[in-house]
Amino acid sequence: MIGYNRTVKLQWLDETLDLYLAGLSDEEIYLTLRERLKDEMSLGREPKRGSREKTITLLLKTWVRVPKVLCPLRDEGVRLARDSSRVERLPLHWGMTMAVYPFWRVVSDVAGRLFRLQETIAPLQVQRRTKELLGEREVVARSTRYVLRAFAEWGVIDDSRKKGEYSPAAVRQIAQATTATWLLEAVVHSTPGATVDFGGLMKSPSLFPFNIRRIYPEQLTESGRLEVVRHGIEEVLVRVSPTTSNNAAVQRSFGLL
Repeated sequence: MIGYNRTVKLQWLDETLDLYLAGLSDEEIYLTLRERLKDEMSLGREPKRGSREKTITLLLKTWVRVPKVLCPLRDEGVRLARDSSRVERLPLHWGMTMAVYPFWRVVSDVAGRLFRLQETIAPLQVQRRTKELLGEREVVARSTRYVLRAFAEWGVIDDSRKKGEYSPAAVRQIAQATTATWLLEAVVHSTPGATVDFGGLMKSPSLFPFNIRRIYPEQLTESGRLEVVRHGIEEVLVRVSPTTSNNAAVQRSFGLL
């Protein structure tokens, strides 16, 4: 399952996170969001699985009803959010969305790679590359459009001078090591097998909106949720710690890739 089937506004994620920080229950958050989005989605109608309900599902799964394996990551993200302004939350929303919906990482990875090769990207280019990875299905193309629209809404890509194409927005600096290591952990969780080469992790194109200062492998282990495995002098792998979740459980959760 791809799962990401609507474009989520950054403001809605902020409001969801604020409600969670305020200590509201799952049901209270759901009802508040349902009322909040009543006039923005579904045109005032209340279909069981209309656009509003699907959007609320995405919002809740990102911060409230996260998969069990991601609860420690979410809890740390919430702690970081308490000490952050809304402007500083972008990497937190990016990381949680990526961890819960690995499809987001796939699209951001494709977009990031294209931006390294050219100044602008076209949605059709991203859709074509994504379908090469996940199969020639309409749901892949449609969900890719939702993610790209979210990129634009979140301000990480801008309309370019070429009609119908995007250019990357100004890169956000992540100076706090705790936020940087948390975001890198989110990438690991979103990767098949929850294991990634450290060098590739630091240069991950899926993090194209951000610039992370130098991080050393050992810093990623400080949370206790990741571990570093060295093979020889140069090969360094980062993976989810077995004490957090066994690898089989991770692959069942993110086996779509």
